[in-house]
Amino acid sequence: MKKVVLAFSGGLDTSVCIKLLEEKYDMEVVTACVDVGQPEDEIERPASAADKIGVSKHYTIDAKDEFAEDFIFKAIKANALYEGYPLSTALARPLIAMKIVELAKKEGADAIAHGCTGKGNDQFRFEAMIRSRSNADIIAPIRDLNLTRTEEVKYAKDHGIPLASDKLYSIDENIWGRSIEGDILEDPMVETPEEAFSWTNSTEDAPDEAQVLEIKFENGVPVALDNEEMNPLDIIGKCNQIAGKHGIGRIDIIEDRIIGLKSRENYEVPGAILLINAHKALEQLTLTRSELKFAAYISEMYSELVYDGLWHDPLREDMDSAVDNMQRRVTGTVRVKLHKGNLRILGRESPYSIYSEEAVSFEDKGIDQREMTGMVKNYGMQAATYNKICKKD
Repeated sequence: MKKVVLAFSGGLDTSVCIKLLEEKYDMEVVTACVDVGQPEDEIERPASAADKIGVSKHYTIDAKDEFAEDFIFKAIKANALYEGYPLSTALARPLIAMKIVELAKKEGADAIAHGCTGKGNDQFRFEAMIRSRSNADIIAPIRDLNLTRTEEVKYAKDHGIPLASDKLYSIDENIWGRSIEGDILEDPMVETPEEAFSWTNSTEDAPDEAQVLEIKFENGVPVALDNEEMNPLDIIGKCNQIAGKHGIGRIDIIEDRIIGLKSRENYEVPGAILLINAHKALEQLTLTRSELKFAAYISEMYSELVYDGLWHDPLREDMDSAVDNMQRRVTGTVRVKLHKGNLRILGRESPYSIYSEEAVSFEDKGIDQREMTGMVKNYGMQAATYNKICKKD
């Protein structure tokens, strides 16, 4: 009998996949849950479900530190925002796929399986990374059998497969963000109910008293909060807690999926919003005008690559090299005020600041204003010529 390693979350799709792989594909199933910062019960549940369904082996793979240091910190340096929101689910998928490939090689598996449907983004993200690192066959039972959610539920009940819960929404969570979709949220005119949120207070329930926080960066990544040094995982977790308490980080967006469909998504990304905004404020102080323009271009390209499941593309590595070189000067401290869903930059300082208070002051004579006359006179010369010649009445 051939062996398959299934990326397993314990949800409906992947739970159904276990029996489908055994019955329809005649395979021995090994399941694996990769921990990228899900809640504890989301790690325990897959192990319990795999045991109840009866797989040959189940693995829980701890990848939280690797995710924080090698993926999230790169995303902070690149200000990775896709269509305006910080990438979280997309950022974790390549790491999960890499860990599944490693396990498949260890187990001597013939194939790797996932529970993605044919309508979403994750099928691209998982399979592109798997194929870049393995020659194993890839099986996607839900997509390949064209199953609907209703058909899956019936199959699960007919085969005694335990289902996680009667959740209204499809939720994906890791330490960088939480996505919420499906059910009534598929109607873009329906307001997201308060009970859908877990990480953030509403602005009404956020504390009346504002909080001021200082974030210290070194080489473009956060290293301390209010002068307390922390490891990457703890800094991200603390920022999630602080920003979420103050009602920061809720995003409701109609986004463009890889296959061309538009989908309504809700995200809770409090720590990501806080850290990326603070990071941008420090860049404004330390990078040149042309570097900032280039950084904005990289941010868009970087985010699209990650969203499209192309973490392994050499262009991403090229952009990391350029970003890392610029980020050597993005060192300093940013002071932020959080209050009732608002985030405001109060101050920033850096040993690499190229801001000169003296030069910009209206009281300074270091720059002789008279020297600007010739520069201003000839500024926009081509545009002026165009208007005189082509815009005659």
